[in-house]
Amino acid sequence: MEKRVLGRTGRPVSVVGLGTWQLGADWGDVREQDALAVLDAAVESGVTLFDTADVYGDGRSEQLIGRHLKERPDAGVFVATKFGRRVEQRPEHYNLANFRAWADRSRTNLGVDRLDLVQLHCPPTPVYSSDEVFDALDTLVAEERIAAYGVSVETCAEALTAIARPGVASVQIILNAFRLKPLEQVLPAAAEAGVGILARVPLASGLLSGRYTRDTVFPADDHRTYNRHGEAFDQGETFSGVDFATGVEAAVEFSALAPEGATPAGTALRWIVQQPGVTTVIPGARNPGQARANAAAAALPPLSDATLTAVRDLYDRRIRPQVHDRW
Repeated sequence: MEKRVLGRTGRPVSVVGLGTWQLGADWGDVREQDALAVLDAAVESGVTLFDTADVYGDGRSEQLIGRHLKERPDAGVFVATKFGRRVEQRPEHYNLANFRAWADRSRTNLGVDRLDLVQLHCPPTPVYSSDEVFDALDTLVAEERIAAYGVSVETCAEALTAIARPGVASVQIILNAFRLKPLEQVLPAAAEAGVGILARVPLASGLLSGRYTRDTVFPADDHRTYNRHGEAFDQGETFSGVDFATGVEAAVEFSALAPEGATPAGTALRWIVQQPGVTTVIPGARNPGQARANAAAAALPPLSDATLTAVRDLYDRRIRPQVHDRW
């Protein structure tokens, strides 16, 4: 699989990674043996980057990855974790003492001495402008608790503020065929600054797979049921902030754009991979077959100019009028 350097970490990683939110919580139950099988299938398919967070299953996702790292020490997997969402979201909680405690908990969960990458997990907006916060992250690097740090953001404005910070190695942001705003300023700014981009929610919570209808019902413990209107966390994390009915209709049009031999999901991932400035796309997977199919998208031929134009047209007609400007 093609590899690209993840910004200021200096580490080459696969262009398709694995997001492991599904393995922790919020997408329905995933058994431990199934979760480990997903990790194995991803690595066997050429994936070398796992994205996780200390809040996914309250550490379950990290612990499963830690077990995998122990069982396959030669796989060369780069683990990007996140912290900050296990406390009330107030800027004053983003301090050195908490950072040390959170990093140490993740190190224990993952079974490593030093974390490859820690990302602030969509913190309150004022955090991005705090010198003290980034001084504290620099201290974690100096103490060798972490090798590098980045941010996971909700908005393009937050991304641009973070990119201007000299120590920020990477930015994780929602980017998919139903969320084009990062293409305008964020990706060019990141490329100029040498900051890596991790593209999350690449299938718009599954909409872009083309598998859902207006009548699809998700389990009660799936965020696509309980966070549709931002009841639990930022609404933009669920279906990229797109109204479900609108998204289903737009997904039908998107599916028709898939080239011969490619699935809608593979087409959606290929679209992201070829956006200038993207380092890695991090789709999730609930079973080994999904993990293999996601990885295979990296080998698809580049989408044609006509297809790229059609994606933009679909977004402008169907999606842009329906989403909040912040996204």
